[in-house]
Amino acid sequence: MTFNALWLTDPKIDKVSAKLSSVNEASLSPLPVTLRVLYSSLNYKDALALCAKAPVIRQFPLIPGIDMIGEVIASESLQWPIGKLAVVTGWGIGEQYHGGLAEKFSAKTEWLTVLPEEISPLDAALIGTAGLTAMLAVLQLEQQGITPEKGPIAVSGASGGVGSFSTWILAQLGYEVIAVSGDRHAEEYLVESLGAHSIIPRSELSESGKKLQAERWAGAIDCVGSHTLANLLAATQRSGCVVACGMAQGLELNTSVAPFILRNIRLIGIDSVYCETAQRNAAWQRFAVLLSRSPLPIPFQTITLEQAIEFADLLLKGEVRGRIVVQTNV
Repeated sequence: MTFNALWLTDPKIDKVSAKLSSVNEASLSPLPVTLRVLYSSLNYKDALALCAKAPVIRQFPLIPGIDMIGEVIASESLQWPIGKLAVVTGWGIGEQYHGGLAEKFSAKTEWLTVLPEEISPLDAALIGTAGLTAMLAVLQLEQQGITPEKGPIAVSGASGGVGSFSTWILAQLGYEVIAVSGDRHAEEYLVESLGAHSIIPRSELSESGKKLQAERWAGAIDCVGSHTLANLLAATQRSGCVVACGMAQGLELNTSVAPFILRNIRLIGIDSVYCETAQRNAAWQRFAVLLSRSPLPIPFQTITLEQAIEFADLLLKGEVRGRIVVQTNV
């Protein structure tokens, strides 16, 4: 039997390396659980892979897609009976293993996270890796004792995927959010839709600054890296915490020990790709609680597998706003 999937071949060999194909089920890895994919997402990393703009794919041929929400249709695991819904993000899918931009998906049991009943498959696809990363960052702030009463939280890259979810989650939990954004037209979105308290321009933090600055926030979620992360650390209040989960500005970090030894600042990294199942369950359960109170305000559009290559190009050109959900079985 066959199923439809986006199929990537080596761009060094094939001029057209990404296409919608009819794939034989034998091409899937012989893993214990098979799912009918309901939704996937088109992330920036997926777009890079589809447009052959970066060495995202580690082996060819491969089905891309780093997110997947599906229904179990075959299983060797008692834990995952037929009909159960699961969400998969990370674990190398769409990079070294066949991913979610397909009608079918085979999985190791440890990749699968139970989708809470309160979250629809569509909302799960909208949340995806971006939302999971944001929730993991917020949970880290809570675990470090950074409560709303401690002071405001800065969120860099607030108009992006992880930043948008971080802003909304924090606002829902009662935090005062200072959104850092380079989008001059983002005020309505960040303040009115997501609940940010105020906005500061990206340029205020994007250049090299003093290694210790006036205290401005109790904590921060950084989606940018480089000078922005250094400046966030330098302006964090005593005993505060900064959570790093992105590198949009760069991988380098030019700072000093001053924030750490003079103010007891903690810097914590988030790895949403290989984080433990318990952390994933906790994050999705928190989304279930939040969604029982308020719908997601994150803008999105739904496309088909056939449209994904076109939208990947638009995404890389910066011509797409909001999240892109891919309905794989139409």
